[in-house]
Amino acid sequence: MSRRHITAATALAAATALALTACGRDDDGGDDESAAPSAALSEGPATGTIEVWAMGTEGEELGAFLADFEEANPDATVEVTPVPWEGAHDRIATAIAAGETPDVSLIGTTWMGEFASTGGLEPTPTDLFDENDFFPGPWASTVVDGTSYGVPWYVETRALYYRTDLAEAAGLEPPTTWDDLTAFAQGLQQAGAQQGIYLQPGQTGSWQTFVPFAWQNGATLTDGDAYTLDSPEMTEALEYYTSFFTEGLSQDTVLQPGALEQMFADGSIGSFISGPWHVGLVRDAGATDNFDVVPLPGKDEAPGTSFVGGGNLAVFTDSDNKDGAWKLIQYLTTVEVQQSWYETLTDLPSMPAAWEDGPLTEDPMVATFGEQLEFTEAPPAVPTWEQIASVIDTDIEAAVRGASSAADAVADMQAQAESIGTGLR
Repeated sequence: MSRRHITAATALAAATALALTACGRDDDGGDDESAAPSAALSEGPATGTIEVWAMGTEGEELGAFLADFEEANPDATVEVTPVPWEGAHDRIATAIAAGETPDVSLIGTTWMGEFASTGGLEPTPTDLFDENDFFPGPWASTVVDGTSYGVPWYVETRALYYRTDLAEAAGLEPPTTWDDLTAFAQGLQQAGAQQGIYLQPGQTGSWQTFVPFAWQNGATLTDGDAYTLDSPEMTEALEYYTSFFTEGLSQDTVLQPGALEQMFADGSIGSFISGPWHVGLVRDAGATDNFDVVPLPGKDEAPGTSFVGGGNLAVFTDSDNKDGAWKLIQYLTTVEVQQSWYETLTDLPSMPAAWEDGPLTEDPMVATFGEQLEFTEAPPAVPTWEQIASVIDTDIEAAVRGASSAADAVADMQAQAESIGTGLR
């Protein structure tokens, strides 16, 4: 299953180098007692048992993948517990409350604010990790109230998929602006698509498709202390989003799993916005040489801002082996290991340097997501974000179905957000 191209020797060298430098970087040769939190790691390889929770397929594959780490750290044993995503949030919350956590866990980016606010996560030691080594959006997802509480491991973002044959028939180039996107959807529909573009009409996760349009329009979701969802920029973005439905370019039907790929493959849907996983799904559905992926258009120019998600690695305050935990995270965020993890599972690296050569340069569609990652934002890392996201989903659906105007929808978002609060203070 693995197509790893780096050798065990390369990984061993990387791990050994990490171990030798694990006591921290000192760029100016002096000690800075006022620096951000330090892990105060021991010199030499990791030792002891390192307990890790990882979700989904990552949890199933990580244990075998870490054989090279254990070879380079012979006195360390990594115990990976696969955890289904469906129950992961509650399991982590319960573990923090009970003080019975693993050492390291994969944390969904939208959970960071909630778990950091409990005091259950260790601050990221800035003498071990440089935020400039990571894409800005993913790093921002680790920051809660000014402090980072994790390290981006893998990332995902959204781009525009479109049928190249329909675009060619309509004489259209990929869109770069909002006006272009409307005309593009119209042209694809005239060329035979039933929906020029498929946009999520509400339901769980619709905010991930809509909010990038708000960011592109200059909207913010918080001002650092409170939610700011009822701005003119947010209203205008929702008006633009709903225009695709009122003009008949997108339908308000919620698609069943697998339907989007099939309808795109048969030409019923001309374009849609999604993440890198859809490259393979669309090909499996039968579309091979008649589609492409491009960065999102912006309001006035491309690339437009997109959503960034993925998974962060965090160390728990109650960890019994923080030294080993941070050394393991260092290993997983080296360029060579990030590239190897991509080949194992197709998880996109969180570090720009991992995109500069090697396997991620081989597929132009995958490379598009690397380009898009330079233009992303993460949702606010506040404890109540999951609640607010659900509110936004509901109000998007009301606006799309004509039950509410865009202005009333964003007013309701803000009213409920003010009632709930950010949870930071």
